[in-house]
Amino acid sequence: MFGRSLATGLTGALTGLALALMPVQTMAAEIKMLGGSAMRALFTEMMPQFEKSSGHKVTIEYGTLGANMDRVMKGDAVDLVVVTSGQNERLQKESKLVAGSRAELAKVGYGVFYHASAAKPDLASVDGFKRTMLSAKSIALGDPAGGGPVGVYAAGLMQRLGLADGVKAKTKLYPSGTQVAQAVGKGENEVGIGLVSDVAVTPGLAAVPLPADIQNYTVYTLGIPASSKNGDAAKALIAFLTSTAFKQALSAKGFETP
Repeated sequence: MFGRSLATGLTGALTGLALALMPVQTMAAEIKMLGGSAMRALFTEMMPQFEKSSGHKVTIEYGTLGANMDRVMKGDAVDLVVVTSGQNERLQKESKLVAGSRAELAKVGYGVFYHASAAKPDLASVDGFKRTMLSAKSIALGDPAGGGPVGVYAAGLMQRLGLADGVKAKTKLYPSGTQVAQAVGKGENEVGIGLVSDVAVTPGLAAVPLPADIQNYTVYTLGIPASSKNGDAAKALIAFLTSTAFKQALSAKGFETP
């Protein structure tokens, strides 16, 4: 009886030890992500693939990249954030992102929006851009106060080219670049300035890239905030978002990938 109890006890102990030494499997997590509005359609389309393959659930809140940076600076509890290259560097310096978590996602150039049924603007030169802005009946721009990179750049460009006063009365500011694109696509404004990738997801919208001398890009990067509670799951999501399949999807939507 005693021998049988001892054997049973040893067996149980050895089993417990074996289980303790086994690799711990990553538990399913709910990943909270701050995404860029320009990628909303793509994330909505592709994220179910990641959730199915990983077992993780992804909850995404969309806003301007400036708003995303502000939330991470304040220490909001999120697991992954999309910000510009410069914003990523600043967050790293402030120790708001996990060291080494930066990953390049994509970049996209800026252009002048117009309705697909209208005549194509002449943007062969900076002078052509200036004529287009001054002759337009109405202009849609992103509100620079929101921190969106296109809105900030467009406001600075108007000042630099001496156009600010001439277009002020006919310019309407929108909270996000997505809303700028939609306003022009619906015919609410004659022209606008935004990401050329918005053409792929906005009905009625067409765009001409800015002239080379004034062209600019938004470079999208990923980072894991120091406040993250699901670092391993966030790393798995970064791997998915930088995979060949996701890069191909980005390219199809007008983004340039590293």
